[in-house]
Amino acid sequence: MTESTRGAGSGTRLTRRGRLLLGVLALLLVGGAVVLFLVLRETGGKVRSLLIPEGWRSGQVYAAVDKSLGVAAGTTRRAAADTGLALPAAAGGNPEGYLFPATYPVGSKTTPGGLLAYMVDTANTRFGKDHIEAGARRNGMTVYQTVVVASIVQAEADTVADMGKVSRVVYNRLAKGMPLQMDSTLNYALNRSTLTTTHADTRTDSPYNTYQRGGLPPTPIGNPGQQALDAAISPPRGDWLYFVTVAPGDTRFTADYAEQQRNVREFNRNQSGSAG
Repeated sequence: MTESTRGAGSGTRLTRRGRLLLGVLALLLVGGAVVLFLVLRETGGKVRSLLIPEGWRSGQVYAAVDKSLGVAAGTTRRAAADTGLALPAAAGGNPEGYLFPATYPVGSKTTPGGLLAYMVDTANTRFGKDHIEAGARRNGMTVYQTVVVASIVQAEADTVADMGKVSRVVYNRLAKGMPLQMDSTLNYALNRSTLTTTHADTRTDSPYNTYQRGGLPPTPIGNPGQQALDAAISPPRGDWLYFVTVAPGDTRFTADYAEQQRNVREFNRNQSGSAG
């Protein structure tokens, strides 16, 4: 959320993950037919699959690949640095944001570097479409910056329906020169996931601390899916500057700071009641 603390309903993630599984299988069977055919031929048809959910950070992806391929912990992280992935120059060699969420085929000859390259190639295909580039220009952003926005949207939105409004809050705050003050970026800096942020947290010295640093964080804070990317390029019109999810499925957006504070107090009461 913006301004202190937000509530994120975890129940929506499972539903969206299920939809992702069905949708991405079709994507890989069509868009990745050649790669899938090669894997099937090499393994005699014995193909497993690895699901990378929307919003996972690179560290989570690396750990999942290590486990899926049965290699030592840290192998995929090292492969990310050694493989020479086809990342945009702005990424500085960091694949965060470009490990596209999808269901990937895994065979006996699959390597960590090869699987990461497949994820990045998938991201480049999706992010390189004309309407993505046009949407980025329309918002005064590069495609890479748009992926950064999409990663924040993915992390902050409680539901798919909220994504567009969260995106609009990001752009509105940037336009006014306001710090984003997003808990998700601070969580990324602290390598955690939590619903609450303390005043001490907001003093963390990190380029991802958007309470103290202006503009966007230097990289994406996770790997966004297509819906978050769509929200980042085409947010609805609105004057919203603040939001908070006071309860699962109940995210409130406003341009009025006093109203935001009332909503935050309601969120805090709900959290206290849940803890009790």
